[in-house]
Amino acid sequence: MPWLPRLAVVVVGLIAANAPPVSAGTVDELYQSQTIVTGQGEVNRQIGFKACLDAVLVRVSGDQRLPKRTEMAALRDKAGSFVAEFRYRDRLEGIPVHDEQGTHDRPHDLTCLYRPDVIDPVLATLGSKPWLGERPRLVIFLAAEQGTRQFVLTADDERGAAMRESFVNATGPLVMRIVFPEASLLSASKLNDQALRHADITTLDQLARKAGADQALAGSIVWSDKELGWIADWRLALNGKSYNWQVRGVSFDEAFRVAMRGAAQILSGNGQPE
Repeated sequence: MPWLPRLAVVVVGLIAANAPPVSAGTVDELYQSQTIVTGQGEVNRQIGFKACLDAVLVRVSGDQRLPKRTEMAALRDKAGSFVAEFRYRDRLEGIPVHDEQGTHDRPHDLTCLYRPDVIDPVLATLGSKPWLGERPRLVIFLAAEQGTRQFVLTADDERGAAMRESFVNATGPLVMRIVFPEASLLSASKLNDQALRHADITTLDQLARKAGADQALAGSIVWSDKELGWIADWRLALNGKSYNWQVRGVSFDEAFRVAMRGAAQILSGNGQPE
């Protein structure tokens, strides 16, 4: 299983995770999205434009339900018309092109930039709106279990290095910010992996302040041989209401993406995650 640390990316990721919260009103950061395409040809570019449209609508609104709306089919057909600018980055940059491989089949990051006066009306047609307030910084309280291996994800435990990296990566598409608790904070609060699973979310929200965050995102992730993947349960509270959501049989990368999409759904005022 992918427990091995990917140290080079972890260092960069943890710096990003602990950066100051940013205002979602930063237009250049908020109104853009990215996907991976093959080459720079027109056919794959149009496919990329469709994926980027889905991503930017969720990024700006926080509402993960939008790509499932029936109206999206017609919007995707003209996805390129919403793009103000786009750029490519060769993901194999610095690696020579082989004789049998042209640049047309090299993977590229396609970044699409949008204008608020274009995207906001699209959101309005979908019954949605931009989430422009400052997005809260979340502290991640996560109990992990794989067979006999059980631990709480902390900022300073090497066992969780790959998971921390993955969680940081999951924040980018939604312009979210997270921190991980120090082991000393959990120890002082008598929160081991079992206690954390049953801890009241209000109590964890109070503890979040001590961790340098605004509120808590709590969860557990358990490996299941039957599901051939991880089972992840998540909890978050807003305005006195607690929300719970789950995903089963996925990689921990996807489990953390589900966590961030669900948190954005709730915090943006769009209700219960699906």
